[in-house]
Amino acid sequence: MKRYFFCCLLFVLIHTAYSQIQKTVTVYTTAKNTNFRITKTDSGLMFSDFGQPLETQVCVFVDPTHSFQTILGIGGAITDASAETFAKMPAIVQKQLLTAYYDKVSGIGYTLARTNIHSCDFSSASYTYVSDGDKELKTFNIDHDRQFRIPLIKQAIAAAGGKLTLFVSPWSPPAWMKDNNSMIQGGKLLPQYRQSWANYFVKFINAYQKEGIPVWGLTLQNEPMAKQTWESCYFSAEDERDYIKTYLGPTLVKQGMSDKKLIAWDHNRDLIYQRASTIFNDQEASKYIWGIGYHWYETWTGSAMMFDNVKRVAETFPDKKLMFTEGCADRFDAARINEWALGEVYGHSMVNDFNNGTVGWTDWNILVDETGGPNHVGNFCFAPVIGDTKKGELIFTNSFYYIGHFSKFIRPGARRIISSSNRDMLETTAFKNADGKIAVVVMNRSDKTVPYLLWVNNKVAKMESLPHSIATLIF
Repeated sequence: MKRYFFCCLLFVLIHTAYSQIQKTVTVYTTAKNTNFRITKTDSGLMFSDFGQPLETQVCVFVDPTHSFQTILGIGGAITDASAETFAKMPAIVQKQLLTAYYDKVSGIGYTLARTNIHSCDFSSASYTYVSDGDKELKTFNIDHDRQFRIPLIKQAIAAAGGKLTLFVSPWSPPAWMKDNNSMIQGGKLLPQYRQSWANYFVKFINAYQKEGIPVWGLTLQNEPMAKQTWESCYFSAEDERDYIKTYLGPTLVKQGMSDKKLIAWDHNRDLIYQRASTIFNDQEASKYIWGIGYHWYETWTGSAMMFDNVKRVAETFPDKKLMFTEGCADRFDAARINEWALGEVYGHSMVNDFNNGTVGWTDWNILVDETGGPNHVGNFCFAPVIGDTKKGELIFTNSFYYIGHFSKFIRPGARRIISSSNRDMLETTAFKNADGKIAVVVMNRSDKTVPYLLWVNNKVAKMESLPHSIATLIF
């Protein structure tokens, strides 16, 4: 009986593997110097028997039999700047934006979002939700957000089909809670306001949820190692560890919010391992934390993006999740809107972040205006979509399409599988969605057209990667 069962199981496994690669391959492409923008460029491409490739044959090897992290979602931040710009656009253009980002059929299907707790640099001015000195938070209200940000978030949720995984982040406590008496230029949270600040998180989450906006998770502090000319606050690794285990973690539990996913760090890849080891090696702090978030701005030091540091955290703390929480192209310049490198930095980051264990990927502003703002300290940046408020129209940069090659085809619940290239000019990652469909992303940042073989279990389909292109292969 056991032998019969084993034979049947073996037949099912072989048949499943075989039938998987009998499917035809459909290719969607975005490429420089073409009109291709997530355009279906091939369909019905067939696999054929092949076997061992030669070293001279360019290949992308896909192995669906081994799976890794489960994907939470892909999306972007809905900031004050995004909401204020959105409000200035004609209604028909507003609908265009919502469809483009959140509709999974007609758009790129965002499923993840971040928003700021009171003001950040991408606000028109600094503000909080309480009066100065109100330690008990009796004056707490979110009237400011009801004008622009809350309406946009609600519309985004509706456009996404009624569900959008939202996490929230503060850039600074109120000035009077800090030792420098300012929301900008770093500073530290004063000891006497530690509990008040923890209560502030709870007040914010409750207020948003009363507005019909579910909050999935939160980070303790945006960029806790940065002293910025905008809203910022310093937390060393030890400060964050101790604040979580003594104040924020217990407060969330006491207030019935233990289901909210608490994300540590929320800063660059360069120091991520030091932060993770300091916090996660402390059991009392670690028990409150879902995972660790990170940004891509370590390049300001002259370094390349440090993906290996993300991998080290994944290897050492496999029970914790990794989340890319922010990235954008800074130093806005309208003359660069059509620059192809804007998208390629997204593709490069997303391929490598996912390959190193990330479960969610969150862009910065979903929308900025024609100046790269509004921003109350002149820290103007790019977004995938620029809203020209003077002309009342949207400008889609190629970064929108590069992100879309992931978000449209790699859905929540997908499992990463192996996709390996034998040429460094082809960067690749792959996923198996819950419906069984496989999505393979292949990016080419070179000036050359690269013919290659998509190899799966000794069968291949012939492909071609255009210069400066990204493609998603579906089968």
